Amino acid sequence: MGKRSYNKTPMREQTPDVRQHNFKEVSFGYNREEAQLEASRCLQCKDAPCMQHCPVNIDIPGFIKQIKEGDLEGARQVLAKYTNLPAICGRVCPQEKQCEMACRLGQAKKFEPVGIGRLERMVGDWSLDQPIEEANVVHDKGKVAVIGSGPSGLTAAGDLAKAGYQVVVFESSSAAGGVLTYGIPEFRLPGEVVQKEIDQVLAQGVELKTDVVVGKTITIDEILEDFDACYVAVGAGTPYSMGVPGDELDGVYASLDYLTHINLMHNSQNSNFDTPMQSAKKVVVIGGGNVAMDAARSAKRAGAESVTVVYRRTLTELPAAIQEYRDSVEEGIEYNWLTSPVEYLAGADGKLAGVKCIKMELGEPDDSGRRRPVPIPGSEFVIEADAAIEAIGEGANRVLLDTFPDLETNKWGCVETDGKTCATSIPGVFAGGDIVTGPATVILAMGAGKIAAQEIDQYIQSQHVTATV
Repeated sequence: MGKRSYNKTPMREQTPDVRQHNFKEVSFGYNREEAQLEASRCLQCKDAPCMQHCPVNIDIPGFIKQIKEGDLEGARQVLAKYTNLPAICGRVCPQEKQCEMACRLGQAKKFEPVGIGRLERMVGDWSLDQPIEEANVVHDKGKVAVIGSGPSGLTAAGDLAKAGYQVVVFESSSAAGGVLTYGIPEFRLPGEVVQKEIDQVLAQGVELKTDVVVGKTITIDEILEDFDACYVAVGAGTPYSMGVPGDELDGVYASLDYLTHINLMHNSQNSNFDTPMQSAKKVVVIGGGNVAMDAARSAKRAGAESVTVVYRRTLTELPAAIQEYRDSVEEGIEYNWLTSPVEYLAGADGKLAGVKCIKMELGEPDDSGRRRPVPIPGSEFVIEADAAIEAIGEGANRVLLDTFPDLETNKWGCVETDGKTCATSIPGVFAGGDIVTGPATVILAMGAGKIAAQEIDQYIQSQHVTATV
């Protein structure tokens, strides 16, 4: 271990003074030599705890060993057994809270964990530069409908196609990808990478139908009649509102709407710029998750002179990835801790002119285990702003659910499933991702997609056995 570097191999990136003015990807990623250097830090643990903390159980030591030996094709093959989206996961998965958190090297004194995400990204990017191989699989085991083309739907579709099923993905938008395409900024996840990964999934024999709103364009009954099984992965597309007085003012946005506009304007795969948005100079972002970081950093790149994040707890409780926070600070984002908005104020023109806030203090723990923020009377103050972005989460996408009353949902409006099988209250209908969990990570949604694919396979085969008895 003494010969190993204490720190991760540095990853080249744009400097803060440059990147805050463009939407190009911040990090350049490893080249082959840098990846091999980082791979050499891996201890190759036999009972690797990093694998146990990966929602899709990737053979992490296995693919890293191949990188160390210079065999990128071998590394690609290892990853392909577990994930259809390595270039995406390598960029946006919260490795610091999952695989890298469990890395034994990182638990040794003074050592940083192996850069697992960086290595996965490198192999994923290398794979995307290789010619696409068309699937050599006969799709004769049955027909499966996948509703939604986000990370969960794409994962299930790819795995089912590899297993020999005819898979049709129904997507309500004009482009596939869900949150990957519309919700994550270009500087963190380039649209070109997303499209290439989607193309790899489609090459497995998956059919994609866009601009199809299940529940309107086609009914769920029609799908259940034409397919042997169905996987519902429509995500969480209904923004929560704080209900703060003045939230109807021009200049107050839900983060989902704001980021969708930003991505339509700046996505490298999109040449249609007919989606204008008011140019804001003083922006306030409410929230402390990764979406809040994305919104704040996007606003800065879109030309804001000042961007302030308002969060009702402290840095210690901040749910966002610590690297996203650090990057935002480097880019000039300011923070008001222990602060919550109480009113959006209008200017003489009737548009947003300021956000009235109140200071908080932390009281007793709430149901989440975090100390509950309590308002401090008389501590109100105003932050001047011509745009406010609420990044406080989303609820279940209701378009399909409102036309599918037989599907059981919980008190939060999410689909109720068997946690081990993704099965819903309707035989042959499975569900996973944010429509079940509420807003969560890309990799957790992918994990549900993998489970669902396995369970759908078992379900359809059991139905075929029953039909022949």
